[in-house]
Amino acid sequence: MTFAFDRRGVLVRDLRETLALALPLIGGQLALFSQHLVDVMLAGHLGARVLGVVAIGTNTWSVAVMAIVGMMMALPPGVAQLDGAGRRGDVVGLFRQAVWLALGLGLVMQQVTWWGAPVVLARLGMDDGLLAETVAFTRVLSLAAPAVALFCACRGLTDGVSRPGVSLGFGILGLAVLAPLGWALMYGRLGAPAMGAMGCAVANLIAMWVSALAYLGFARFSRTTRDLGWALGAIGPRRAAIMGLLRVGAPMSVSVVLEAAVFATASLVVASFGEVAAGSHQIALNVAALSFMVPLGLSMAVTVRVGNAVGRGDAAGMRRAGMVGIAAALVTQSVPAGLMLLVPVQIVALYTGDPALVAGAAGLLTLAALFQLSDGVQVAAMGALRGLKDTRVPMLIAAFSYWGIGMPTGWLLTFAGGMGIGGMWMGLIAGLSTAAVLLALRFHLRTRRRVAGLVMVG
Repeated sequence: MTFAFDRRGVLVRDLRETLALALPLIGGQLALFSQHLVDVMLAGHLGARVLGVVAIGTNTWSVAVMAIVGMMMALPPGVAQLDGAGRRGDVVGLFRQAVWLALGLGLVMQQVTWWGAPVVLARLGMDDGLLAETVAFTRVLSLAAPAVALFCACRGLTDGVSRPGVSLGFGILGLAVLAPLGWALMYGRLGAPAMGAMGCAVANLIAMWVSALAYLGFARFSRTTRDLGWALGAIGPRRAAIMGLLRVGAPMSVSVVLEAAVFATASLVVASFGEVAAGSHQIALNVAALSFMVPLGLSMAVTVRVGNAVGRGDAAGMRRAGMVGIAAALVTQSVPAGLMLLVPVQIVALYTGDPALVAGAAGLLTLAALFQLSDGVQVAAMGALRGLKDTRVPMLIAAFSYWGIGMPTGWLLTFAGGMGIGGMWMGLIAGLSTAAVLLALRFHLRTRRRVAGLVMVG
């Protein structure tokens, strides 16, 4: 059978549809990330010690957050496949089970963080005062774990049915709550006490719970989700459905945690070089993470687009959706890479006026520029594989790339190679580049066989 179509026109259409879905998702990620950006910028103007507490505590807490986020990534491809197959009435049944999973996971990660953070932080060799402040900061943040999980479940529902503007709206809501509240509690404004780093933790806790509960109310009563089968399916937890989500989500959670743990471990290693090194590292990492929001949003769109194609039984569309997303991530990341190379000092000056912090962070940004392209490719490829519900082999690729290549390389260059904190950043470059190549190759091989019988005549 011969299929005649305009290849260029199809690719342009796929790119347009991917971007239409991705732009609100990118906006949503930027809104969520801006909450962390606000934390760092407010802390940076209170000095290196407050910034150090926020940096170390946030990076410790981020491992738990990434475990939650990774696990809840099981929901969007399932929703997208049901939507693509025309089974929207079955979506709410899956969502309810995801909510049960989210609440249980959130409580577990709250306890893990509460009791585990002091053990981890005590090994860093910090002075007693800094250690006590950082432990208290992290424990307050841990109380937001169930809210983070609930927010992710609601986002999985709306993103999965291709309504990405909803998550953008609630990301903005969280930012609108956090920014003034953090300013008031950290600096002692509007009659509030000046709480410094602890004010940052309290503000984040309140903002996350407000966002999660508001999102849940929207998911249940909005016109956007009215036709998803709220009168159908089980309300209580169902073991088979939750285990199905766990089978898909657990490898993704491990993959995300492995990457987050590499960055968190790097931050903890850098902290041993002193407060200025830790602050410089945090600022540079914050800038790199900000640029990462673009390919991360793209990867979420790719997951939905690939999942929809799987649900429709469209093998060629599935492959195109993934490849177009990976290419788009590669192109978009060239912009922040160029800025980091050309104007690093000006970027860092937005965070702090401390000369030592500016000099240190600007030097690290030149290294961050080197992994922008590989970071974009690896997250987009992971998103494409997630749309296929292919998660186990990508988990192994992540383990090998981040911990078999990235961390050993960084450790050797930092200490044996005498490169200091720059050596750890070189390790990050090596790990992310390895992941990018292997994950993109995995998607190429998985989808090539499915379209091998399709004859295309231009």
